[in-house]
Amino acid sequence: MSGLKEELEAVLAGHLDAEDGSHDIHHARRVLGNAEEIVRRSGRGNLRLLEAGAYLHDLVNVSKDSDQRDQASRLSAVAAAPILTKLGFSPEEVAAVQHMIEAHSFSAGIKPETDEAEILQDADRLEALGALGIARTFYTAGKMSSALFDGDDPFGVSRALDDRRYAVDHFKVKLLGLAETMKTEAGREVAQERTAFMELFLKELSGEIGS
Repeated sequence: MSGLKEELEAVLAGHLDAEDGSHDIHHARRVLGNAEEIVRRSGRGNLRLLEAGAYLHDLVNVSKDSDQRDQASRLSAVAAAPILTKLGFSPEEVAAVQHMIEAHSFSAGIKPETDEAEILQDADRLEALGALGIARTFYTAGKMSSALFDGDDPFGVSRALDDRRYAVDHFKVKLLGLAETMKTEAGREVAQERTAFMELFLKELSGEIGS
């Protein structure tokens, strides 16, 4: 592990919420791994900036059911600035990482304006897809005390979708459309593969519950 990664991991360890297993140190490492893979495939992106963004993008963690959820990335960007300065990042680099952090969030709705911001956004969204995305969906639903699904209409055919109330609704509300939001070709390819796996899971679930 590089010296910068070690320093960033040490910083993140001091900010982690021990009760949120979906945003632990392993999440940050996987996001960085996703980013590195996108860089490898595309030849785009500054790895030094991406290391910082991957480790600090969830520096301030706001719960999924909070009314301030859309502010989490902005708060994390603000909190990251003095840390980055202390680690030797230039003012220009600090600003670049702050933009990456702000733009990575689905809830914030901020358009990524740099290669690194696009890569970090894609890398983080890949965490919400595939087998891992399924696991995270039901883990988060459990923390929010949501039901698995509506027993009378599991897939929201004749009712309004509500992913705060039903875990399965989250697939149609957000997850199945994430591949279309990917900014890099490499990220889109992986997202499509993982989305296909989730669709197979939902088909299997439909058969098991007779819906």
